[in-house]
Amino acid sequence: MFDVSRLEWTREPASYSIGDGRIEIVTSPHTDLWQRTYYHFRNDNAPVLQMRTGEKYFSFTVKTEFESKHRFDQCGVVLYLDSENWLKGSIEYETDAYQHMGSVVTNHGYSDWATTAIDASVKSMWYRLSRREDDFCIENSTDGVVFSQMRVCHMWEAAGEVRFGVYACSPEDSSFKAVFTHMELSECKWPAHDGQQPDEDA
Repeated sequence: MFDVSRLEWTREPASYSIGDGRIEIVTSPHTDLWQRTYYHFRNDNAPVLQMRTGEKYFSFTVKTEFESKHRFDQCGVVLYLDSENWLKGSIEYETDAYQHMGSVVTNHGYSDWATTAIDASVKSMWYRLSRREDDFCIENSTDGVVFSQMRVCHMWEAAGEVRFGVYACSPEDSSFKAVFTHMELSECKWPAHDGQQPDEDA
C-alpha cells in the first residue's frame, strides 16, 4: 500500500482531500507549470504533491481521473525539483473534439512539450514515472497493465535526492476536479538498455 502520508505539498491548492490511497484536487484558475520556451512567459504556481527519495532506481505508478472541460486543464504525474527543473506527464484538454496527451521536460529554465492528439472523451489515464539514476521515463496506459512509452529524458539536476508525485492545474479561467488513485512505488520497471553498449568515456 502506498503511504500517502509521505507526500508533501510544494504548493497547496485551495481545495483538496487526501485519504487512504485517494487524492482529490480541485484546481484554481490561472495555475500552471511552464518556463520560457516559445511563449516567453513563466508560470510556476500549480499545486504539486510529492514525496522525496534518494533511491536511484524506482517506478511510481498512478491512475488519474479528471473532469477537465476547459482549454489547457490538466493533471498527471510530476517530478518537480525546483521552478526551473522538472518534468510532467498529463492530458491537456483542448476542445470538445480532442485533447493533448503529452509530456514537458524543463531543464535549466527552458521547457519543451511533446504531444499526441487523443479524443476528448478520454477522462482517465494511468502514468508510470521511472528513474534510472539521472535519466527518466514516462509511460501511459489505459488499463494499468500495458504501458506505452511517452518520453525518455535526462534531468541535469537529478543526481541525488528527487521529489515526485502528482499535480493538477487550470492555466486559464477554469476549475475542475482531478482524482488520483492506485498509487504504487516499486522497483524500477523500466528495464536497462539491452542494445548498443555505452561508450567507454561515457
